[in-house]
Amino acid sequence: MSTIDSSRLLQMRSTILNQNSALQRAAGHGVETGGASSFAANMGDALSAVNAQQSKAAELSASYERGDTNDIVQVMVERQKASIGFETTLQVRNKLLSAYRDVMNMPV
Repeated sequence: MSTIDSSRLLQMRSTILNQNSALQRAAGHGVETGGASSFAANMGDALSAVNAQQSKAAELSASYERGDTNDIVQVMVERQKASIGFETTLQVRNKLLSAYRDVMNMPV
């Protein structure tokens, strides 16, 4: 049997950690330590984007109803984008509530 050299093991560990951090940087992911705040920020950004899309669709619809624009295709595409964004947000909320209920119902 061969013995494990601790210095070689530590060197391999260091190499793996360096490669992992290089891959994370290359992928555009920094090393995040604040998972909860990052999740909250991402959710806030997503909700803001959905709200902006719905506002844009409502503005285009109102513009079409006033006769300011004749491009019904653009109006319908924007309304569909807003609808899809809202449905996605609703499904994410449902999944989060389901996960919360599952965690709360876990026996201690």
